[in-house]
Amino acid sequence: MIDLYAAGTSNGVRARLALEECGLDYTLHPVDLAKGEQKAPQFLAMNPNGQIPVIVDHDGPGGKPVTLSQSTAILLYCAEKSGKFLPKDAAARPAVLQALMSASTDVTPVFGSLFGVLRAKEPHAPTVQFFKDRLRGFFKVWDDKLATQKCCAGAEVTVADISLYAGYARVKGTAPDVVEGLPNLTRWADEMTARPAVQRALKF
Repeated sequence: MIDLYAAGTSNGVRARLALEECGLDYTLHPVDLAKGEQKAPQFLAMNPNGQIPVIVDHDGPGGKPVTLSQSTAILLYCAEKSGKFLPKDAAARPAVLQALMSASTDVTPVFGSLFGVLRAKEPHAPTVQFFKDRLRGFFKVWDDKLATQKCCAGAEVTVADISLYAGYARVKGTAPDVVEGLPNLTRWADEMTARPAVQRALKF
């Protein structure tokens, strides 16, 4: 059994998507970020950075427990543990890893910056637009890529799709204009949204 400590941020959603899509048994422990529960001593014992998500796999490799933070690390751990969403062919892995890192390290941090600015009492309009334009640029590249292939790294859903969807869902919910008018991205997102595991993972 795996314990997941998370909230409904893009990083939290990414970890829960990983567990749901990989079919791993887990218990969700919601962390109330507004109340600062991620800074409580018992949480800091699992992740001294005081950030969600964290998983505790009580049946890790060799039967030993594993505590892991960082949503993309959790995603890869779940994929390896379940044998899903990573290509068996070594020649196919580089494209998946490149797409995964783009989804995780380009989209999510910029969205985090945008969200932070939007939460200000008086959001600075030029700064908001800067981050929106930057995000739009990333999603335009994805839209172009998805015009020629079904999924982020080819014909099949991989860890890259799971990671990108976590960021996409949060952007669409907060700044929908950023992803409007991108038909290939929308087609892909609609297909991902229809997946039962995705629908379960979004319910925090």
